[in-house]
Amino acid sequence: MRPLLIAASSFLCLAWAGVAHAQQVEPPQVVRTVETTKTDPIAAPSPPPPDAVLPEVAPIIEDEEFEKAIPPISAEDDAELDRPLESIADFEKRQAADAAKGAKPAAEGGAEATVETQPPQVDGVPVPALADGDTVEAIGDAPINDVELAAPLPPLENFDVEPVQFAEAEDDKDNVSVAYTVKLNGLDAADESTDVDLADLFGDLSALYDGDGKADNAAMIRARLTADGELMHRILASEGYYDAVVDTRIDRGEREEGQEGQQGQRRSITAVIDVKPGKRYTLADIVINAAPTVPPSLIADNFPLAVGEPIVAQRIQGAEAAIALKLPQEGYPFAKVGQRDILLDGATGDGVYTLPVDIGKRSRFGGIETTGDLAFDAEHVAVLARFKRGDLYDSRMVDDLRQALVATGLFATVAAEPQPTGESAGDDTEYVTMLVTQQAGPPRTLAASAGYGTGEGIRLEGSWTHRNLLPPEGALTFRGVLGTQEQGIGATLRRSNWGRRDRTMELVTEVTRSNYDAFNAITGRVGVRVSYDSTPIWQKKFTYAYGAELIATREDDYDFTTGTRSYDFYTILGLTGQVGMDRTDSLLDPTKGFRITSLIQPEGSLAGSFSPYARLRTDVSGYYPVTDSIVVAGRVRVGSILGAAREKLAPSRRFYAGGGGSVRGFGYQELGPKDPNNDPIGGRSVAEAAFEARYRFGNFGVVGFVDAGQVYRSSAPTFQNLRFGAGIGARYYTNFGPMRFDIATPIGRKPGEARVSVYVSIGQAF
Repeated sequence: MRPLLIAASSFLCLAWAGVAHAQQVEPPQVVRTVETTKTDPIAAPSPPPPDAVLPEVAPIIEDEEFEKAIPPISAEDDAELDRPLESIADFEKRQAADAAKGAKPAAEGGAEATVETQPPQVDGVPVPALADGDTVEAIGDAPINDVELAAPLPPLENFDVEPVQFAEAEDDKDNVSVAYTVKLNGLDAADESTDVDLADLFGDLSALYDGDGKADNAAMIRARLTADGELMHRILASEGYYDAVVDTRIDRGEREEGQEGQQGQRRSITAVIDVKPGKRYTLADIVINAAPTVPPSLIADNFPLAVGEPIVAQRIQGAEAAIALKLPQEGYPFAKVGQRDILLDGATGDGVYTLPVDIGKRSRFGGIETTGDLAFDAEHVAVLARFKRGDLYDSRMVDDLRQALVATGLFATVAAEPQPTGESAGDDTEYVTMLVTQQAGPPRTLAASAGYGTGEGIRLEGSWTHRNLLPPEGALTFRGVLGTQEQGIGATLRRSNWGRRDRTMELVTEVTRSNYDAFNAITGRVGVRVSYDSTPIWQKKFTYAYGAELIATREDDYDFTTGTRSYDFYTILGLTGQVGMDRTDSLLDPTKGFRITSLIQPEGSLAGSFSPYARLRTDVSGYYPVTDSIVVAGRVRVGSILGAAREKLAPSRRFYAGGGGSVRGFGYQELGPKDPNNDPIGGRSVAEAAFEARYRFGNFGVVGFVDAGQVYRSSAPTFQNLRFGAGIGARYYTNFGPMRFDIATPIGRKPGEARVSVYVSIGQAF
């Protein structure tokens, strides 16, 4: 006999643990990208050639000794061995016939048939007889000798239950808990070698620590300890310690003596976790199996792993996610990252990392198609898209289109996905069609808002909107205002994304009634406006607006000639132009950057001869983060009316200052020139400034502020006689912006001015 030589090799398989943490490393040093090929299986040992001379091996047992050990075979046995096997069906029939023949004599003779049997044996040893001397005992139902057990059960209503009497009195406490402590040994060496605090990470996820040292019983402690042992294995494996040994045990202390020698207190319990991290595995080679890309180093430049660094689960997963994200951004919409393979060498602690990547076909944007319950057609979808046919595919542009569709508010669900066409786009690329799947949502909306300000009173506003009455995105809104000093109704026809993305055209008609200290008015207005504004989703660096409006208003004004207030009717035709630049980091709650907005409104009165004039206003605000939680903010406003005397201007077209959006500490429109009754009459220029220090902690914030401002009779502000107000405010930050509550008081208060003013609204003051 020849000995069989077997070559064996063993590999360790990597099991990933889902423990998330961040880790920074240097750019990769070596990443080998090879074209995907079919690999050959491991070759088996080849048989020796026929003419090979094999070494002689001495037999273990001689042939003569082997022949003597085999029992002789008789002629009858030899004939039986030569007989062919019967089928299973014939075997079962013969067994049934033999069983029937054995039972027949007993049935025919009317007496029991006696069959001699040998005592059962196990390995040739007889089984001892039972107590009655019988070695074979039939198993059956035991006879019922207890009369009570054989008696029928009493009726349920007569069944009397007596409480069980315990030998010891029950504990008065409803919930008896077991206290324990946790001890973690041997983790320091591994903890110092990683960028993550392993002990802290274990503490955050541990079932033992989560129990706050209390459990219902010892079994619960053991269950928690077992779970934490598995947790420690996963944490160590996630940092490259795949040979770690984690042992768990429960140590019990001595029972303390109570009064009069009695054992009064329970023994202390300690849950112990002993850790032996072992060696930490590192990457010895990185192989990316992928077809060539454009540019050739696309994968290598965006794969943040390096040879020699520890095998950390989060690093590996992050690197794969980076490839899966980058390829679709660079023209590969159908790229897929395959299943990783890491072979570990237990002797050296090295790991060979292999990742298959199917890059798919490099593609360019083609056409747009829509399907489902449509809110608008593919032509309007193309208006929202920031890409055109022939552009290299970029998944960021697809995400942007998806967000634009969601922002319309017209969909219950919407998706945008690339579809291959097979149509060549040149340069070894092909066109893909963007398939937009729509599911239109409810188009109607009810909305309401409320606010309060000293001098403005309470103001409630509600609206009803059909967002797609005139597709695409033709919205009709009816609006109503009910307040202590303002009431009104109006309607707006608004076309969003009019001709181009983010451009809006709207027609407005409204009637309002105002009752302020500065003037009383009943005003009707019709206007048209085209704007390119920022939205909560897309904050734009540059904005603009232009339009026209026709105003008819009946307002009262103080006549210094007669010393009385009288009503006059004004008909005003005006144009509007506005430009803005926004370099802040947030539309509703900026913390850094600046904003500049300039407004020009050339208009004139149509009563009698046309009297033109122009209203100019500029607002500048800036924001600076002192720390992560403290922001200082400032604002300046300057306005001027050129070309007309104050008396020729309708009171509602003059400048005013004071209130929550102007100079806090004063009532609405309270600052500036006044009549003999101490009521404001407005002016032709305004100057305002404000300074805030904002401190935020969590979802809450505190604001301290100082405001200043004044209104002047002249067409240019002189910045003299500025009035100041100071106060403090509270903020509650929501996902749609901060809610504001400010309290302010005037500095150098004059007779008739309130000591305290309160302002409540949504959004920062500026």
